[in-house]
Amino acid sequence: MRRGLGVTLTGLGAFFIVLAVLFRFYLPGQVIKFPLNEYSVSTVIGHNLTYLSTSTGQEVTGATVRAVSTVQGDVASGSSSTAVWHQVVATFDITTSDNPGVLLGYSTQVQAFNRRTGVLENCCGSEIGKKKVHESGQGFLFPLNTQKQTYEVFNTTLDKAVPYHYEGSTTVSGESVYKFTEVINNQQFATQTLPGSLVGIKQTSVTLPEFLTATDTFYVDPITGTPVKAVEDERITLENPTTGTTALVLDAGTLTSTQQSINSAIRTANSAHLEISLVQTIGPLVAGLVGLILLIFGVLLVMSAADAEDYYEDEEEPVGVA
Repeated sequence: MRRGLGVTLTGLGAFFIVLAVLFRFYLPGQVIKFPLNEYSVSTVIGHNLTYLSTSTGQEVTGATVRAVSTVQGDVASGSSSTAVWHQVVATFDITTSDNPGVLLGYSTQVQAFNRRTGVLENCCGSEIGKKKVHESGQGFLFPLNTQKQTYEVFNTTLDKAVPYHYEGSTTVSGESVYKFTEVINNQQFATQTLPGSLVGIKQTSVTLPEFLTATDTFYVDPITGTPVKAVEDERITLENPTTGTTALVLDAGTLTSTQQSINSAIRTANSAHLEISLVQTIGPLVAGLVGLILLIFGVLLVMSAADAEDYYEDEEEPVGVA
């Protein structure tokens, strides 16, 4: 009986040690991924902004503006390797009323991306607004286990990836994050046709080039690749190609994540930290220790059973006749 128990414990010990190896080297790649069923709401707010009112055709200055982003995962369109998330951003002027304010506009996008690297994939109904665009670089997220390096991140205004440079480690609300910044200097991305009188030109209508200047910063949780805070300093203008001067400011100012959104992102990141730790660290450690203990006890029981058998065999040897 002792030998049988020892063999059983030895087998269980070996099983748990193999399980620990799987926990450490195989399971993380299978289970640590960006979710398919994402749902999150985040808000950025800015003061003293300038924008062109589409209802009056007049430039508004000194405005307080809030943009609310809702992201929802499309589980049916995703797979074990690809996530598909839909985003709707609604922008409001809340200068005189905070509930909900004057709707300035909204934008939509669908992004498909690798569930471990966050790199965009051109599939599964991905689009910017209603426009199909070849997307590249990072999308909503930086990679799991984000590194201290430059990443190409897709800019939905320019419809291309632009570099976000690593600028150091810092803290946001007590949490360690990596700071990444992009700088865009007066890049043309479109044209607009509008009445010449709106921009001080005598022609009935004019088509002017549209330019973006921006310094956008993301503060990224390095374990999950999630931006927990954003600061978006952008200026969109129409330029007069004849004079090379700004004809009209369409949008200008800085939007920053609200503290409520930062707190929510940090809670989500910390919850993911625990799950990752269970798979990568705690699971392998516990399984390895249990396996080692069972293996030692099993071997000791088998050895003690063998010693007992040898003892009984010695006791049963016949006594010789002189």
